[in-house]
Amino acid sequence: MALSTLIVDDEQLARDELAYLLKSVGDVEVIGQGKNGVEAVNLIKEHTPDLVFLDVQMPGLDGFGVIKRLIDKKVALPQIVFATAFDQYAVKAFEVNAVDYLLKPFDKKRVAMAVQKARKNLQSDPPLNPSSTLDSLVKMLEAQIPQNQVSKIMLRSAGRMILVDQKDICFAAIEDGVITVVTANVEGHSNCRTLEELLESLDGNLFWRAHRSYLVNVNRIREVVPWFKSSYQVKMDDKKQTEIPVSRAQTKRLRELFKL
Repeated sequence: MALSTLIVDDEQLARDELAYLLKSVGDVEVIGQGKNGVEAVNLIKEHTPDLVFLDVQMPGLDGFGVIKRLIDKKVALPQIVFATAFDQYAVKAFEVNAVDYLLKPFDKKRVAMAVQKARKNLQSDPPLNPSSTLDSLVKMLEAQIPQNQVSKIMLRSAGRMILVDQKDICFAAIEDGVITVVTANVEGHSNCRTLEELLESLDGNLFWRAHRSYLVNVNRIREVVPWFKSSYQVKMDDKKQTEIPVSRAQTKRLRELFKL
Protein backbone atom coordinates (compact mmCIF):
# COMPACT_ATOMS: atom_id res chain seq x y z
CA MET A 1 0.00 0.00 0.00
CA ALA A 2 1.27 3.49 -0.89
CA LEU A 3 2.43 5.64 2.02
CA SER A 4 0.32 8.79 2.34
CA THR A 5 2.87 11.58 2.54
CA LEU A 6 3.04 15.31 3.23
CA ILE A 7 5.86 17.66 2.25
CA VAL A 8 6.36 20.83 4.29
CA ASP A 9 9.06 23.34 3.35
CA ASP A 10 9.03 27.12 3.05
CA GLU A 11 10.90 26.92 -0.29
CA GLN A 12 8.88 25.98 -3.37
CA LEU A 13 11.96 24.58 -5.14
CA ALA A 14 12.70 22.24 -2.22
CA ARG A 15 9.09 20.97 -2.23
CA ASP A 16 9.19 20.40 -5.97
CA GLU A 17 12.53 18.59 -5.80
CA LEU A 18 11.38 16.28 -3.01
CA ALA A 19 8.07 15.52 -4.76
CA TYR A 20 10.01 14.64 -7.93
CA LEU A 21 12.40 12.32 -6.06
CA LEU A 22 9.52 10.60 -4.26
CA LYS A 23 7.88 9.77 -7.59
CA SER A 24 10.91 7.65 -8.46
CA VAL A 25 10.75 5.78 -5.13
CA GLY A 26 7.34 4.24 -5.78
CA ASP A 27 4.49 3.33 -3.42
CA VAL A 28 4.43 6.88 -2.08
CA GLU A 29 1.41 9.15 -2.53
CA VAL A 30 2.02 12.85 -1.86
CA ILE A 31 -1.38 13.96 -0.56
CA GLY A 32 -0.49 17.55 0.27
CA GLN A 33 2.17 20.21 0.62
CA GLY A 34 2.63 23.05 3.11
CA LYS A 35 4.91 26.06 3.21
CA ASN A 36 5.08 26.76 6.94
CA GLY A 37 4.69 25.24 10.38
CA VAL A 38 1.08 26.31 10.93
CA GLU A 39 0.06 24.64 7.65
CA ALA A 40 1.99 21.54 8.72
CA VAL A 41 0.00 21.22 11.95
CA ASN A 42 -3.32 21.70 10.15
CA LEU A 43 -2.44 19.27 7.33
CA ILE A 44 -1.32 16.55 9.76
CA LYS A 45 -4.49 16.93 11.84
CA GLU A 46 -6.68 16.87 8.72
CA HIS A 47 -5.06 14.04 6.74
CA THR A 48 -3.36 11.85 9.41
CA PRO A 49 -0.62 10.90 6.93
CA ASP A 50 1.73 7.94 7.28
CA LEU A 51 4.82 10.03 6.61
CA VAL A 52 5.82 13.72 6.69
CA PHE A 53 8.94 15.29 5.25
CA LEU A 54 9.33 18.34 7.49
CA ASP A 55 11.73 21.24 7.00
CA VAL A 56 13.45 22.29 10.22
CA GLN A 57 14.24 25.91 9.38
CA MET A 58 11.00 27.76 8.62
CA PRO A 59 10.05 31.31 9.66
CA GLY A 60 7.51 31.52 12.46
CA LEU A 61 6.71 28.01 13.66
CA ASP A 62 9.72 25.84 12.70
CA GLY A 63 9.88 22.05 12.37
CA PHE A 64 10.54 21.47 16.07
CA GLY A 65 7.75 23.87 16.96
CA VAL A 66 5.41 21.75 14.83
CA ILE A 67 6.33 18.64 16.81
CA LYS A 68 5.90 20.42 20.15
CA ARG A 69 2.49 21.75 19.15
CA LEU A 70 1.28 18.34 17.95
CA ILE A 71 2.48 16.69 21.17
CA ASP A 72 0.81 19.42 23.25
CA LYS A 73 -2.46 18.88 21.36
CA LYS A 74 -2.09 15.10 21.79
CA VAL A 75 -2.23 14.55 18.03
CA ALA A 76 -0.96 11.14 16.90
CA LEU A 77 2.36 11.74 15.19
CA PRO A 78 3.15 10.28 11.76
CA GLN A 79 6.58 9.06 10.79
CA ILE A 80 8.71 12.21 10.48
CA VAL A 81 11.73 12.76 8.25
CA PHE A 82 13.37 16.11 8.94
CA ALA A 83 14.97 18.09 6.14
CA THR A 84 17.82 20.13 7.55
CA ALA A 85 20.98 22.09 6.93
CA PHE A 86 21.97 21.75 10.60
CA ASP A 87 25.54 21.36 11.72
CA GLN A 88 27.18 18.09 12.78
CA TYR A 89 26.26 18.38 16.46
CA ALA A 90 22.55 18.72 15.71
CA VAL A 91 22.68 15.84 13.21
CA LYS A 92 24.17 13.73 16.01
CA ALA A 93 21.05 14.53 18.05
CA PHE A 94 18.91 13.08 15.26
CA GLU A 95 21.00 9.91 15.25
CA VAL A 96 20.99 9.47 19.04
CA ASN A 97 17.19 9.66 19.07
CA ALA A 98 16.80 7.34 16.05
CA VAL A 99 14.95 10.05 14.12
CA ASP A 100 15.48 10.12 10.38
CA TYR A 101 16.71 13.19 8.54
CA LEU A 102 17.76 14.38 5.10
CA LEU A 103 20.55 16.87 4.55
CA LYS A 104 20.00 19.50 1.89
CA PRO A 105 20.52 19.31 -1.06
CA PHE A 106 18.49 16.09 -1.29
CA ASP A 107 19.99 12.84 -2.54
CA LYS A 108 17.78 10.35 -4.42
CA LYS A 109 19.26 7.29 -2.70
CA ARG A 110 18.95 8.87 0.74
CA VAL A 111 15.29 9.79 0.12
CA ALA A 112 14.57 6.17 -0.84
CA MET A 113 16.26 4.96 2.36
CA ALA A 114 14.15 7.35 4.47
CA VAL A 115 10.94 6.02 2.89
CA GLN A 116 12.08 2.44 3.45
CA LYS A 117 12.83 3.16 7.12
CA ALA A 118 9.41 4.78 7.64
CA ARG A 119 7.67 1.82 6.00
CA LYS A 120 9.58 -0.62 8.22
CA ASN A 121 8.56 1.34 11.35
CA LEU A 122 4.91 1.33 10.29
CA GLN A 123 4.96 -2.42 9.57
CA SER A 124 6.53 -3.37 12.88
CA ASP A 125 4.31 -5.10 15.44
CA PRO A 126 3.19 -2.95 17.13
CA PRO A 127 3.94 0.02 14.80
CA LEU A 128 6.75 2.18 16.14
CA ASN A 129 5.33 5.26 17.90
CA PRO A 130 7.53 8.28 17.10
CA SER A 131 6.13 10.52 19.86
CA SER A 132 8.66 9.69 22.59
CA THR A 133 11.73 9.87 20.34
CA LEU A 134 10.63 13.16 18.76
CA ASP A 135 9.90 14.66 22.17
CA SER A 136 13.38 13.61 23.35
CA LEU A 137 14.95 15.09 20.21
CA VAL A 138 13.32 18.49 20.71
CA LYS A 139 14.42 18.60 24.36
CA MET A 140 17.97 17.55 23.47
CA LEU A 141 18.32 20.26 20.82
CA GLU A 142 16.88 22.92 23.14
CA ALA A 143 19.45 21.88 25.74
CA GLN A 144 22.25 22.86 23.32
CA ILE A 145 21.73 26.47 24.37
CA PRO A 146 23.98 26.90 27.45
CA GLN A 147 21.90 27.68 30.52
CA ASN A 148 24.36 30.28 31.76
CA GLN A 149 23.88 32.36 28.62
CA VAL A 150 20.62 33.95 29.71
CA SER A 151 21.75 37.20 28.12
CA LYS A 152 21.57 35.56 24.68
CA ILE A 153 18.71 34.58 22.39
CA MET A 154 18.70 32.21 19.44
CA LEU A 155 17.97 33.33 15.88
CA ARG A 156 17.63 31.42 12.63
CA SER A 157 19.53 33.05 9.78
CA ALA A 158 20.46 31.56 6.39
CA GLY A 159 19.94 28.01 7.67
CA ARG A 160 22.07 28.56 10.78
CA MET A 161 21.16 28.78 14.47
CA ILE A 162 22.88 31.86 15.88
CA LEU A 163 23.14 33.05 19.49
CA VAL A 164 23.18 36.84 19.84
CA ASP A 165 23.67 39.04 22.89
CA GLN A 166 20.58 40.95 23.93
CA LYS A 167 22.60 44.17 24.11
CA ASP A 168 23.43 43.80 20.39
CA ILE A 169 19.78 43.64 19.34
CA CYS A 170 18.55 46.89 17.78
CA PHE A 171 14.90 45.98 17.37
CA ALA A 172 12.41 43.20 16.65
CA ALA A 173 9.44 43.45 14.30
CA ILE A 174 6.49 41.16 13.64
CA GLU A 175 4.75 40.81 10.27
CA ASP A 176 2.31 38.08 9.23
CA GLY A 177 3.12 36.17 12.42
CA VAL A 178 6.89 36.08 11.72
CA ILE A 179 9.27 37.87 14.10
CA THR A 180 12.41 39.39 12.59
CA VAL A 181 15.21 40.40 14.95
CA VAL A 182 17.81 42.91 13.75
CA THR A 183 21.24 43.44 15.31
CA ALA A 184 24.13 45.59 14.14
CA ASN A 185 25.49 42.69 12.04
CA VAL A 186 22.83 39.96 11.83
CA GLU A 187 19.19 39.72 10.78
CA GLY A 188 17.28 36.55 11.65
CA HIS A 189 14.00 35.03 12.78
CA SER A 190 12.91 34.20 16.32
CA ASN A 191 11.01 31.03 17.20
CA CYS A 192 8.66 33.07 19.39
CA ARG A 193 5.11 33.39 18.11
CA THR A 194 4.39 36.86 19.56
CA LEU A 195 6.35 39.93 20.61
CA GLU A 196 4.96 39.42 24.11
CA GLU A 197 6.57 35.98 24.22
CA LEU A 198 9.87 37.38 22.95
CA LEU A 199 9.80 40.21 25.49
CA GLU A 200 9.49 37.66 28.31
CA SER A 201 12.95 36.34 27.38
CA LEU A 202 14.49 39.82 27.17
CA ASP A 203 15.59 42.39 29.75
CA GLY A 204 12.51 44.48 30.43
CA ASN A 205 14.70 47.42 31.47
CA LEU A 206 16.42 47.39 28.09
CA PHE A 207 13.58 46.69 25.67
CA TRP A 208 10.50 48.80 25.07
CA ARG A 209 7.32 48.06 23.10
CA ALA A 210 7.33 51.28 21.04
CA HIS A 211 4.54 50.03 18.78
CA ARG A 212 2.32 46.96 18.60
CA SER A 213 4.56 45.65 15.79
CA TYR A 214 7.94 46.65 17.24
CA LEU A 215 10.23 46.07 20.21
CA VAL A 216 13.22 48.40 20.44
CA ASN A 217 16.41 48.40 22.48
CA VAL A 218 16.38 51.84 24.12
CA ASN A 219 20.20 51.88 24.13
CA ARG A 220 20.27 51.45 20.35
CA ILE A 221 18.04 54.42 19.51
CA ARG A 222 20.11 56.82 17.40
CA GLU A 223 17.65 59.68 16.98
CA VAL A 224 14.13 60.74 17.94
CA VAL A 225 12.35 62.16 14.90
CA PRO A 226 9.29 64.42 15.31
CA TRP A 227 6.45 63.19 13.13
CA PHE A 228 3.02 64.52 12.26
CA LYS A 229 0.38 65.55 14.83
CA SER A 230 2.80 65.60 17.79
CA SER A 231 3.87 62.00 17.27
CA TYR A 232 7.39 60.59 16.88
CA GLN A 233 9.53 58.01 15.16
CA VAL A 234 12.77 56.58 16.53
CA LYS A 235 15.74 56.03 14.22
CA MET A 236 17.74 52.94 15.19
CA ASP A 237 21.51 52.42 14.84
CA ASP A 238 21.29 49.34 12.60
CA LYS A 239 22.91 49.46 9.16
CA LYS A 240 19.72 50.75 7.51
CA GLN A 241 19.06 53.27 10.29
CA THR A 242 15.50 51.95 10.38
CA GLU A 243 12.82 54.43 11.43
CA ILE A 244 10.22 52.90 13.74
CA PRO A 245 6.90 54.56 14.58
CA VAL A 246 6.01 55.24 18.19
CA SER A 247 2.34 54.57 18.88
CA ARG A 248 0.28 57.33 20.45
CA ALA A 249 -0.14 55.18 23.56
CA GLN A 250 3.68 55.03 23.96
CA THR A 251 4.44 58.69 23.26
CA LYS A 252 4.29 59.49 26.99
CA ARG A 253 6.80 56.71 27.72
CA LEU A 254 9.14 58.12 25.02
CA ARG A 255 9.01 61.56 26.61
CA GLU A 256 9.81 60.02 30.00
CA LEU A 257 12.77 58.07 28.58
CA PHE A 258 14.43 61.05 26.94
CA LYS A 259 12.99 63.93 28.96
CA LEU A 260 11.28 65.43 25.89
